[in-house]
Amino acid sequence: MIKLKSKEEIEKMREAGVILANCHKEIEKRIRPGVTTLEIDQFVEQYLASHGATPEQKGYKGFPFATCSSVNEVICHGFPANSPLQEGDIVTIDIVVNKNGWLADSAWTYAVGNISSEALHLMNVTKKSLYLGIEKAVIGNRIGDISHAIQSYAEADGLSVVRQFVGHGIGRKLHEDPKVPHFGSPNQGIVLKEGMVITIEPMITRGSVFAYITEDGWTAKTVDHSLAAQYEHTIAITKQGPYILTE
Repeated sequence: MIKLKSKEEIEKMREAGVILANCHKEIEKRIRPGVTTLEIDQFVEQYLASHGATPEQKGYKGFPFATCSSVNEVICHGFPANSPLQEGDIVTIDIVVNKNGWLADSAWTYAVGNISSEALHLMNVTKKSLYLGIEKAVIGNRIGDISHAIQSYAEADGLSVVRQFVGHGIGRKLHEDPKVPHFGSPNQGIVLKEGMVITIEPMITRGSVFAYITEDGWTAKTVDHSLAAQYEHTIAITKQGPYILTE
């Protein structure tokens, strides 16, 4: 069942979203060769605590960290690690903030030093596809309009959209209805209504659309070890258009 949010509830989610957006700004300053994703994870946990918030991922179905840290061919749900980031890596940091029981979810892909033109192209297309999807998040459109905008743009640039992981509703729980695929046909799926709050979080690769899960039970990698990127915002559907809560 889809839980519509009031304007007041959306503003409570916005409080979490502002903390999250500012946390990503701080992460951007810290991403460089030699830094470990475990250090970034520890920073995020401390940053959230200093702002009266908590990382919703930690403990979620047993997930042991405050962030998902996904390097290069890792699509999502990667474990923070002690191995230093290398020049040319790309890394996605995914965070869910809980502020007074209301959640906001956002992931961002970062370049580690100087990266290849192929990696930069992947990042740029993935980010652009997110915002094209957001443009379709208006009252009266359907989920498929968001999905199609993302898929058609990414595939036109020769890239692939991961199928196994999708966006979702969010509120007091991390995963609510509806599911928000990043592939599909226009004019399909549920109709978007005022008060819906969803995540849009395209995961795009330079190779296969398929993922496999490693032995830790969480980390998802591309089957062909091609690079993957992800950008994500939490969006409220309003009469004024899409309201980005995590920007």
